[in-house]
Formats: sequence, C-alpha cells, structure tokens
Amino acid sequence: MVLSTRLVMFDLDDTLALSKAKITPRMARCLARLLSRQHVCIISGGRYEQFQTQVLEELALTPELAGRLHLMPTCGTRYLRWDDGGWRDVYCENLSDEEKALVVEVLTEGAKSLGLWAEETWGEVIEDRGSQVTFSALGQQAPHTAKAAWDPDGSRRRALREYAAARLPDLEVRSGGSTSIDVTKKGIDKAYGVQRLLEYLDLRVEDVLFIGDRLDEGGNDYPVRELGVPCVAVTGWEQTADHIEAILASDVEHPALPLLAPLDPA
Repeated sequence: MVLSTRLVMFDLDDTLALSKAKITPRMARCLARLLSRQHVCIISGGRYEQFQTQVLEELALTPELAGRLHLMPTCGTRYLRWDDGGWRDVYCENLSDEEKALVVEVLTEGAKSLGLWAEETWGEVIEDRGSQVTFSALGQQAPHTAKAAWDPDGSRRRALREYAAARLPDLEVRSGGSTSIDVTKKGIDKAYGVQRLLEYLDLRVEDVLFIGDRLDEGGNDYPVRELGVPCVAVTGWEQTADHIEAILASDVEHPALPLLAPLDPA
C-alpha cells in the first residue's frame, strides 16, 4: 500500500528509545534525515522535560529542522512548536488542582487495594505532569528489565485502569507504558492531539503515518488507530529505525512493516 505521507508521528518510549532512555546515535541520525524531508511529531505520555532529555539533547537541530518538529507531551494534552529560538506552547490542557488531588487519591487507593503498590520503587510512583497525572507502579526511573517483567500480559494495568475509570467518570483514564496509568481531562488523549495538529497543519488523517508500540486495544496509542490514521506497530526502537531508513531509501514513502488493518466503524 502506497502512502502519501506528509507527517510521520511517533510514540517515544519503546518506539524511539527504551523507556526513559536517550535515543541512540542511529535513531538521532534517522530523525534528523527524516526532518530534512517532512514534518515529524513525537507524542508520548511523558512530560516535556523527558522529551528534552531523551530526544532534543541528542538531536543536532538547525532552526529549519526544528521548525518541522512538533512535540506533544503528556499524550497530546500539550503541544509545543519551535518559535523565535525556543520551544513555545501552542496549547496546554491542564488539570485543576482539585482534579489532580482526586486522581492521586483514587490511584493510590486502587493500587493498594489491588495489591499493586510496590515496596521497592525507583523514583516517584505518582507524578503530577500538569495536564496529566501518571501512576508508575515501580517509579519513574525503574530499570527497563524490571518494568518489562512487572505486567507482561497487561492484566495489572487493566485492573487498575478499570478501578480508576469507575471512580473518575469525568476524566480520561488509560493504560500508558509498561507499568503506568495516565489520567487526563475527558476526551483528551493521543487522538485529540492528532486532531489538533492536523488542524494546525491543514492535513487529513490520510496524510499521516503513526508508528507506536501500544496500538493494542486499551493501549495509549490505540486512540490514534481508532481515528483512522494509518498505523504501524513496532516492538522496539530498532524496528522503528529500520522503518525510517526504508522510508528514506524510497522515492515514494511506503511502510517497511505492514500497516495495521483499519478498525471496523462502530
């Protein structure tokens, strides 16, 4: 299937890099070359500071390349673009202090009642990201191996997501990364971020290619697939780099990995 791709969007953790890790030199080269051709967006549950540490510090961005890069931290609840020598907010959908306090209370009670409150953690377990509150079962800085082993079948995250969603009906509750649950304003998820970006760039969903590792139902990339955006599922940054290199090597842009089948309309 040939694509007319004008914008390539990526998840971050386990798509462009290992969770919380810096992108590799190979990935940095791939992204820089891709930016020389077209617009690129990174949309992830992490906060902007993670984007800085994991990606921006590793990219040699000229003003021209930076002008084609779009940053959407906290699942698209915030959007930043390069302007006048710095990254500026286009919008930021912050939660209120009352909403954040309630989310922290529910996530804490839920994790403890379900037996998911870990004794050994690495960093903050519940983090206020302004426009998103995130529960990370093993802490924000847990090693990749520990995170991968914590919930391999997703059942722990599903149980906590269902617990929190039932008690936070006015907010959006989704499974995030391998150990996390993300809570945002109602109706604000990665699909919301994609739609806002399409409006700013005057694009259609057919103009976009999304690459991510959590496109399964319940994953935080799934709303993008529901929106009808052409999507490619990967299992790690190496596959993503292979895919970018295949795009760059071709005269017409096409996926090196198979597109996921479109979802049946509801």
